[in-house]
Amino acid sequence: MSAEIPGQKEDFRRLLEPAVQGERVTVLMAAFEGWNDAGDAASDALKYLHRLWGGKRVAVIEPDEYYDFQFTRPEVRRTNSGARKIKWPVTKIAKATIPGTTVDVIFVHGIEPSYRWRAYTAELLAKAAQLNVNYVLLVGALLADVPHSRPIPVTATCEDPELRERLNLQASEYEGPIGIVGVMNELSQLAGLPTVSLWAAVPHYVAQSPSPKASLALLNKVEDFLQVSLPTGDLTEDAQAWERGVNELAAGDAEIAAYVRQLEEAKDTVDLPEATGESIAKEFERYLRRRGSDQP
Repeated sequence: MSAEIPGQKEDFRRLLEPAVQGERVTVLMAAFEGWNDAGDAASDALKYLHRLWGGKRVAVIEPDEYYDFQFTRPEVRRTNSGARKIKWPVTKIAKATIPGTTVDVIFVHGIEPSYRWRAYTAELLAKAAQLNVNYVLLVGALLADVPHSRPIPVTATCEDPELRERLNLQASEYEGPIGIVGVMNELSQLAGLPTVSLWAAVPHYVAQSPSPKASLALLNKVEDFLQVSLPTGDLTEDAQAWERGVNELAAGDAEIAAYVRQLEEAKDTVDLPEATGESIAKEFERYLRRRGSDQP
């Protein structure tokens, strides 16, 4: 993934301006558990939105052709009636409407497939076409050398030249192994769907899930992207508790504490040019949106 550029401005609101006033816009948001989802940050962020907006399942992708069940095993669960039922690793596709807007959201949540990634993505994009998707927003999380005590970096990239210029984003400069999110990004572009990727950087020394601070950082970017207000108070408390817990762990290990200080110094040096009016203004805009949504 490419690094964020200090001072980079992301005017996401222009993306969702319908061609005709009042026309509905449909955004597909996808996250996949596994290699693309450090600390479960991306999938937890989408689960939060699914619950918040009352997503209803509209389709699934069956797993038989795409998974190694010795690696991604089905599970036996109890139903509400007490009966035993096998839960297969299907890819769930749900639809929701953001209250008070003309934006519909298609949620895609699954586990990274074992086989036939191109066929899997083609099937997923065929369902997106049936659901009249206009834009794709891919959400991922990766392990990185970042300190837990600073804001979690989230990189936004776009490969579509027109959309990239309109949003003042950057193309990804990453080269190397990719996951299903990378395949989805390229094939969505080939299918003519403007696509933006959001990646949160999770501190590699606290890679276990959950990672609420990274999920919150992704949701803040989604707020900017969709120009909506999200009631993230509970998640903010979880993120603060998570940071306090990591602080306590680091305090008990001199080597880790020294390493964290080294990361903090490097991060503060890089972020110094951004500690200006723009970052403050962006946070103030988010505050005003949330305040406005609380008005009767």
